[in-house]
Amino acid sequence: MTTDNIITFEDFTKVDLRVGTIVEVNDFPNAHKPAYQLTIDFGDLGIRKSSAQITTQYKKEDLENRQIVAVVNFPKKQIANFMSECLVVGAVKENDVFLLHPESKVKNGSQVS
Repeated sequence: MTTDNIITFEDFTKVDLRVGTIVEVNDFPNAHKPAYQLTIDFGDLGIRKSSAQITTQYKKEDLENRQIVAVVNFPKKQIANFMSECLVVGAVKENDVFLLHPESKVKNGSQVS
């Protein structure tokens, strides 16, 4: 890490990380790289959609009803013919993404700190 990557605590507090539950998973054939379209319930924050390149590690049926962590305060982003409304976060190992999630079930919309 270089000093160019250093952020302040105030910078970090601007990132709104929340827990949500995946309620629907669809194939995303128009994506440039293999991906799923996810519909995620964030409780009081509502339902948001996201595109995630996680097809090598997860089957659709394994993702439904799974809690995940996502950034919910990014602007919407057009990905092919799909509007992504949040960014699901995960750890990267050798180009595969492994979703971050709470160890125990928590209320949808819970903040991550």
